[in-house]
Amino acid sequence: MKLHPILAGGLAALIWAAMPAAAAPPDTVSFIQSVEPPGLDPTSGSPVAAGQVTWQNVFEGLVRIDADGAVQPQLATGWTLSDDGTTLTFALREGVHFHNGAAFDSATAKFSLDRIGAEGSTNGQKALYAAIASVEAPEPDRLVVHLSHPDAQLIYRLGFPAAVMVEPTSAATNATDPVGTGPFRVQEWRRGDRIVMTAVPDYWGEAPRLSGITARIIADPQAQAAALRSGQVDLASELGAPELFTPFEGDPAFTTHVGTGEMEVVAGMNSARPPFDDPRVRQALMLSIDRNLLVQAAKSGFGTPIGTHFSPASPYYKDLTGLYPYDPARAKALLAEAGHPNGFTFTFKVPNRTYTQRAAEIMQAFFQQIGVTAKIETVDFPAAWVQQVMTDRDYDMTIIGHAEPLDIDIYARHPYYFNYDNPAFDAVIAGLADARTEEARADGFARAQEIIAQDLPALFLYSEPKLGVWKAGLHGVWENGPVPANDLTDAYWAE
Repeated sequence: MKLHPILAGGLAALIWAAMPAAAAPPDTVSFIQSVEPPGLDPTSGSPVAAGQVTWQNVFEGLVRIDADGAVQPQLATGWTLSDDGTTLTFALREGVHFHNGAAFDSATAKFSLDRIGAEGSTNGQKALYAAIASVEAPEPDRLVVHLSHPDAQLIYRLGFPAAVMVEPTSAATNATDPVGTGPFRVQEWRRGDRIVMTAVPDYWGEAPRLSGITARIIADPQAQAAALRSGQVDLASELGAPELFTPFEGDPAFTTHVGTGEMEVVAGMNSARPPFDDPRVRQALMLSIDRNLLVQAAKSGFGTPIGTHFSPASPYYKDLTGLYPYDPARAKALLAEAGHPNGFTFTFKVPNRTYTQRAAEIMQAFFQQIGVTAKIETVDFPAAWVQQVMTDRDYDMTIIGHAEPLDIDIYARHPYYFNYDNPAFDAVIAGLADARTEEARADGFARAQEIIAQDLPALFLYSEPKLGVWKAGLHGVWENGPVPANDLTDAYWAE
């Protein structure tokens, strides 16, 4: 049975026949941004697209996560943690100014952290910072953060796009006119086309080697490949169609890299809505999917099947795909046991992204083999999908990639779109907050993975590969993706 059409032949040849790549300007870089963000402030809303454009390039945090996934000082030069784990004291960098000339100091940092959890906050990741009880700014270069309970992951999370520092007078307009402390500032945003950023002449740190960077909004994978070949863009950090990646390999005009990232593609189910409130139904659906074939058909073999909500890029990853391997007969038996011997019909809300559409169509065919009918409903992403699924939780099943590192705790957030409630899982996540040693953290993350791998609040499908393509001579590009971003602060051209 043909599960999914693979693009081939004439279309690929047509793209490859496009005009040769033109010589890139020596001091600017254009990169592909597949999803246009609704706004450029990464502290507002849930989608990662804003951070992919402005994190590090425009906005900076107290700390940052580097290309290897390690936490590094940034606007804070160092920090100490009290013995009881409830007080963080930061030493702040002096002489830093925002793009509008305002000085960065402890009062600004306090404003930024307070704003994350404030009433009415639209920060999509504010649950990650719930341990922050209060913030003090006793001196301009010293910030004290008091926690309601120990949170061993907080320092790492302060390096996320959601926790960048915000200048108070610009907070209301950062979505359209972002003001940060980074080496670039936004000069122009042509909706639907590009976001142009230029170097800041008086940047506090080491000056970038580029005079400017541009995010080109190109959603269609074939158009992405054509833009690379024609010289319209210099970099695709994540090429949208894997079947178009292979022709770039071996071409001396380009550098290619199959990297790893933190994005897990999962099909979330509404655990508060029948029949998905029955774990046996969720388990049956997982058993009906051949994840290896799914990766082959949807991603041309690029990607790694997963059995829980962690990517192989994570040091805490456990391979639990063997818990519910492809077994249609066992799936049918579980459905019958759950009271659905003839299957059932449900609505599959799928965002209009290439990878989700492809995977959903293949899953639809797998479900049909066990008598389950999935009616695919395409939903505009991000606006409509965020409203219907994330906010209203009005759906049966959906599919999306979760790209935030160490975000397994989303299954313990209440409310969250899975509507999943498991006190045992919540207790493990709560215990992780007080995990002071690496061994304790590893044990906690292992147990958390095991619980949801068994309970399946989502169908765990595959880890998204990071298929990077960029022009030869461009250096300083992130090969892997510990944070979903296009950090070009260290990029430069050389022979």
